[in-house]
Amino acid sequence: MTGAVVTNALSKRYGANTALAPLTLSVGAGEVFGLIGPNGAGKTTFMRLLLDIIRPTGGSARVLGEDPRRGGAPLRRRVGYLPGELRLESRARAGELLEHYARISGPVRPGATERLAERLQLDLGQQVGKLSKGNKQKVGLVQAFMHQPELLVLDEPTSGLDPLVQKEFLALVREAKAAGQTVILSSHVLSEIEAAADRVAVLHNGELVRVGTLSELRASQRRRLRATVAASTMLEGALNKLERVSAVSVVERGAEAQLSLLVEGDVDALVKTLARFEVRDLLIEEPELEDTVIGFYRGESS
Repeated sequence: MTGAVVTNALSKRYGANTALAPLTLSVGAGEVFGLIGPNGAGKTTFMRLLLDIIRPTGGSARVLGEDPRRGGAPLRRRVGYLPGELRLESRARAGELLEHYARISGPVRPGATERLAERLQLDLGQQVGKLSKGNKQKVGLVQAFMHQPELLVLDEPTSGLDPLVQKEFLALVREAKAAGQTVILSSHVLSEIEAAADRVAVLHNGELVRVGTLSELRASQRRRLRATVAASTMLEGALNKLERVSAVSVVERGAEAQLSLLVEGDVDALVKTLARFEVRDLLIEEPELEDTVIGFYRGESS
């Protein structure tokens, strides 16, 4: 998988404040890469560094094979960008403003702007300055997508959108991926990241906490296991010998024992231990994405 975005110890400081600690990662071509983190985590800083809106304190970045500090207008035309704080106060109509953006960003296929506007339920005849926050966000989305850029950098893209338009946005992201475009997406809506992203980076206080697929992130967190097995005097002792297993509770009811415990990471050793007994029921509860992310913020990752 070729890296559409590659950073090496990329960092940004403002005096004594670290906005982004040295960050090294690679986003593959055609990948949808999610950024998760609370306000101040470093998500927007990272995106702005990639686009040369701000300059790094240290390290380097390659965007579509080029240094963003030297790529200039030709590189920017290959990128579609939606800022997290979109400000549009133009007196022009939405369609006129998008025509202006099309002249700057590069070739836009005939009818592409209109089709996107229809899908996002945007009235191109409305004056931009009078649009609601949600409709201004739609203008921003159309300008980001309309020239089919190789890379989409979208900072909180569904802010202010109603659920139906959010659903259409996710469809646009899936279509972009199918067309080979790379998408970097930040969001506070975890279900949105879950529906769209191939991999996720969790940022907190300017530092990269974890990166991986959603299944990898969940697997690194503690899961609740509940089971019913044939009662045995050896069961509890066998469980207590296992690493990464905690909160073991064994309640015997006649010939059966009901157990509940927390397992961190790989469950293979635990399952093999249980297989030595007669297992009559087994349930492993996968952690919710939100619980997993909160665990990372609290330093509960393995």
